[in-house]
Amino acid sequence: MPETPEAEAPAASSPAARPQSALAPLGQPVFRMLWCVWLAANICMWMNDVASAWMMTSLSSSPIWVALVQTASTLPVFLLGLPSGALADILDRRRYFILTQFWVAAVALVLCVTVLSGAMTAPLLLALTFANGIGLAMRWPVFAASVPELVPRPQLPAALALNGVAMNASRIVGPLVAGAVIASVGSAYVFVLNAALSVASAFVIMRWRREHKPSPLGRERLFSAMRVGVQFVLQSGRLKSVLLRISLFFLHSTALLALLPLVARGLGGGNAAAYTVLLASMGSGAIVAAMFLPRLRQVMARDTLVMRGAALQSLATAAVALAPNIYLAATAMFVAGMAWITTANSLSVSAQLALPDWVRARGMSIYQMSIMGGSALGAALWGQVATVTSVQTSLLIASVTGVTAMLGAHLLVTDLGIEEDLTPSREFKVPVASDPPRAGHVQVTIAYLIDPARSAEFMALMQESRRSRLRQGALSWDLLRDLGEPGRYVEQIVDESWTEHLRRFDRVTAADVALRERKLAFHVGDAPPLVTRCLVESSVRR
Repeated sequence: MPETPEAEAPAASSPAARPQSALAPLGQPVFRMLWCVWLAANICMWMNDVASAWMMTSLSSSPIWVALVQTASTLPVFLLGLPSGALADILDRRRYFILTQFWVAAVALVLCVTVLSGAMTAPLLLALTFANGIGLAMRWPVFAASVPELVPRPQLPAALALNGVAMNASRIVGPLVAGAVIASVGSAYVFVLNAALSVASAFVIMRWRREHKPSPLGRERLFSAMRVGVQFVLQSGRLKSVLLRISLFFLHSTALLALLPLVARGLGGGNAAAYTVLLASMGSGAIVAAMFLPRLRQVMARDTLVMRGAALQSLATAAVALAPNIYLAATAMFVAGMAWITTANSLSVSAQLALPDWVRARGMSIYQMSIMGGSALGAALWGQVATVTSVQTSLLIASVTGVTAMLGAHLLVTDLGIEEDLTPSREFKVPVASDPPRAGHVQVTIAYLIDPARSAEFMALMQESRRSRLRQGALSWDLLRDLGEPGRYVEQIVDESWTEHLRRFDRVTAADVALRERKLAFHVGDAPPLVTRCLVESSVRR
């Protein structure tokens, strides 16, 4: 969705216009500690992916089996991202983060034992890669939701870029270490090293002294929390636009990574070193680009960065497909890394700024599901295309369709307005019931008296109210017009329970307060709009 230049590039004289240092977030001790953990975790991920992908080329020569390693790694995040995000929002994030590290360590040990015993097969490798992906699905929403509470808001884009740096530094270090270990002692010991690093990271996280503050209303139920998370995204036009574009970007850009082992086999003698060099080149490009992102954000809107990054990514993919030697392919991979972090970081910042704190992990898990869903589908799709045609043809098709799809999304998706102020607010008075119901839906009605001549304006504004109520977690929303009294409208909201009704007051933001004032400006009655709350009793059976 196009964003106004005013929203993206403040006047140069204002403090907000001065670019934040790319390394400023590392001045925050807790962020620095967890960033190091994130770096180690991503090194483990890349070591695992490299070892698994290279092992698969020895177990099967079929392109689809090689590409399915990427699918098995990313599919769990698509399938389990939402429950994982809900758990990260309702549980102690520190303990949950520690648990994910031990899970990844356990899977690495199983992989090691299986390889050493000679029992590894192509299907079993995919199954264990899938199990490792479950750990990634559990881990990512916790870290993503924690970053905004670790750094000041002006440093958030730089912090997210540093997360991309960690990912891409690991893209260099992980393959290099994995390649060295594979060449010297074998793939099994890559998984041993993974287990050791994962356990060490868990102990480092234990130093994080985050205080978990349970809600006075008690812990949300998992399925209810998942419903609210999905509902929030469905009612946020800004988030839906981000999810569409990140899905399209990874659907096409993943062709390069999924087929890279086969590209490497055709270059540099077909050994693991060529694969390592190509991955390291991409990581280097991403790190270099990350250092310049603060300045780029000052001169270009985020949507512009997204579109140009996607175009550059497609161009680099085509260059890799046509490269006659390792040197040109590595140069193209360097450019691909620059394009990748520019696009991914810009969309990640947009997603973070569209989410309030109370639903952040769920929202970012859905964002990650979009990435991994696009990646998993793309890996299978482009692997199949390569099987039917060739690796080169598959990459060329992905490059052309990728830039076309992103351009279409850029032109067709329209913005719904400026960014909302999602600062938490306690402006709304929390209702008190003498005998709070323990079960049953709660229906809230708010009666407005307006000038009938302004009904069209009021109806349009109430659609914003609908989105706001549903984003907060209401089960349903309706607007009723009184047939006997022109100008009388009743807003009707149904909540899952009394407790869930009270939770909505904890989720009120400054934008919701401003919306209420706009609705009250239409009210012409002598008294404020009448609010009633009723328990929905079970229907009487005849």
